[in-house]
Formats: sequence, structure tokens, C-alpha cells
Amino acid sequence: MNPVKKNYHTHTWRCQHASGTEEQYVQTAIRAGFAVLGFADHTPWPYKSGFVSGMRMRLDQFEDYRQTVLGLREKYAGQIEIPLGLECEAFPEYFGWLRDFKAQYLDYIILGNHYDYSDEGDHMRLYPAGGFYFGHCTRPDSVIRYGKRTLAGMATGLYDYVAHPDLYMNTYSHFDADCRAVAIDLCQAAKALDLPLEFNLLGVARTPDAMEHGWECYPCPSFWEIAAETGCKVIIGYDAHKPDFLARDDLYADAREALALLGMEVVEGL
Repeated sequence: MNPVKKNYHTHTWRCQHASGTEEQYVQTAIRAGFAVLGFADHTPWPYKSGFVSGMRMRLDQFEDYRQTVLGLREKYAGQIEIPLGLECEAFPEYFGWLRDFKAQYLDYIILGNHYDYSDEGDHMRLYPAGGFYFGHCTRPDSVIRYGKRTLAGMATGLYDYVAHPDLYMNTYSHFDADCRAVAIDLCQAAKALDLPLEFNLLGVARTPDAMEHGWECYPCPSFWEIAAETGCKVIIGYDAHKPDFLARDDLYADAREALALLGMEVVEGL
């Protein structure tokens, strides 16, 4: 019996690093046999500093995003479900705002913890006010910071699942003791909170290139062995940044096979 494909991790052109129209994503998803296509573009934060991010929509674009997704939901009713979400970091300063925003506008949010405290500032530097990009971890201290910040987000109860929980392995050279400790902490928390972890297909697609650089990348096999041993639930996320990525049945099949070999429980929907 074939599993029903559902994806809750889809971006739009508003994040400034994705392409295609929302309707193209929906039409591709229908042709590819999806039952659910959730949009979860990078959240627009109400930056008190007035900072303008180069990797997410602006707050004044959110209403257009919402109306576009709701319009497609109505147009394609009966063919596919289209929930409205956002992919959000764990920025403590904005937890209250995010809780209210979710309650008012959103069907779900996913924890995609890209930055430490905030993305305001130079993301290539590590400093207490934040700004460090967790996908560029190369030292144990940045891995540990990722773990602490992600655990804090998970504990809020705001998020419906954790996107690419092993993002900290993106440019890390090997799965060392600190990486293992963070993986154990994250997986134990996910198990206790009954919070699914995402097996990220964009990471799967990027792995061959990453390996040429000597990076571990994600999904990281050692991380997922720990997740399986802990008994975590897993959800497959495409992390689609262009419509035709949703047609990558090869990546989906490979993910299902890998997770089956690990004996993991795949969550089919939120």
C-alpha cells in the first residue's frame, strides 16, 4: 500500500531565495499525487531595529501571502488540502508575538532554527546579540548553542514539528562527541514532547555536493540512528524552493526506504 504524500515545508518567492508561483507549486503537487501541500515560508519578524532580512518575506508582505494561499485553497478544494503556515526560528524576544500571530492567522508553524537569537547583523560572526547562522557550524561551541536554542523553542509548545533538526551538521566535518550530545538532547526532548523531527529532502539532494567539501551535511546518518533508538517520530519535508522539486519521487522513495530500515514511525500529517 503506497503512503499518501503530504508536504508541509514549501517556500515562496517572497523569501528571496525561492522561485515559481504558488499555483505552480500546487499544480505540481497535484500531478505528483500529493494529498496535502502546506506553505511554510520563512516568517517575517517585527524587528524592533528596523532590520530588513535578505532571506525572508517582509511583514507587510504577509497579507498577500495569506490571501494567495487561501485563494488557492478555495480554488483547488477537493483536489488537495492547502494549510497555511510559517517556518520560524526560536527567537526568545518574539515568542509572545509569534504565539499571538499563530493564533490569529496560521494553521501551523515549524521550527526551522537557522539563527541564534536573531538574524540581525553579520551572520558570519558569533556574538551574544545573535546573528550567527547555524548552518555554518564548524566549532563545538556553535553546535552547543544550536542545541540550547532549539531546545528552548521546542519547550514553548508553539511549534508543530522541528525542521531539519540536524542543520548544525551542514558544514561540520564529522559527528563528534558534542554533535552526539546535542543529538541525544534534541531527540529525547522530541520524544518527551511527542514532537516530530523532519527528514529533510532538500538536504538529501545537497548531500553529494557537501561530501565533496568534506562536510557531514544533513540528514546526518548518525543523528537519525539516535532518533530511531530514542523512538522519535519523523515527518518527511521537501523544503521546496521551486515547484519541480515536488516531483522528485526518487528522493521521497529513498527517504522512505532509509526510514524503514531504521524502523522509524513516519508521521503522515499534522
